[in-house]
Amino acid sequence: MRGTDGQAMAWSIAQVARMSGVTSRTLRHYDEIGLLAPARVGGNGYRHYEEAQLLRLQQILLLRRLDLGLTEIREIVDRQTDPVAALREHHRRLLGERDRLDAVVRVVERTITELQESTERGGMSKINRPENLFEGFDGARYGAEARERWPGHWERAGQQELLDTATPEEIDRMGREATAAMVRLAELMTAGTPVDDPAVLAELDVHYRETTRFWTPTAAEYAHLGRMQVDEELFRVNYERIAEGLAAYMRDAMVAYADTRLS
Repeated sequence: MRGTDGQAMAWSIAQVARMSGVTSRTLRHYDEIGLLAPARVGGNGYRHYEEAQLLRLQQILLLRRLDLGLTEIREIVDRQTDPVAALREHHRRLLGERDRLDAVVRVVERTITELQESTERGGMSKINRPENLFEGFDGARYGAEARERWPGHWERAGQQELLDTATPEEIDRMGREATAAMVRLAELMTAGTPVDDPAVLAELDVHYRETTRFWTPTAAEYAHLGRMQVDEELFRVNYERIAEGLAAYMRDAMVAYADTRLS
């Protein structure tokens, strides 16, 4: 795309930020890590982006929506030099993500129906087939994000080796066990159980032991991890799928566990 003077059209970093919804700070960070360099930088230090950079930014944002880490995204967009081929690949990924979300939607709809039918029969809400709660969830899909967010802990604890050697059945089992633990915690929350109650702390004993399979957090680190259950969408959505308010309950329970069992 060229302007009336025949020169390639260019947009300032502020214009790109407004168009894309990505902050100028994030765009500068993408430049620093070699993910998205501007077409040119003026003598005054201002960054300018052309059509090729806008297309690359679109690819980056599409891949971020698929929960890929920045390192993996850079490898993908560097490999894809044909914009049409790149969009086709993104389209394929998006269709796969749509299918996964459709499966989750079906689980939620079925759960709502079972709970409503149970309540209408005059009894307390009850799930007839608890195993149905766990269909559509992939416990291993956050590995790339974890590697990007905590590379030191990841390397020291051998998480990559664990995932590389685990079978799909083992990974699926871990995901189901984690979700089952969330359901038990949701039942305690619904019953109004205080977060420092022995029953809650017993659930956190299991959670902490599972955490130490990857790394052994201090009391402060475990409490910080608890706060991330609410602050980070990556974690929060998993709890809120089970019950509204469960992420905050888990956060408070983890802080209580750190104070009573790890300090």
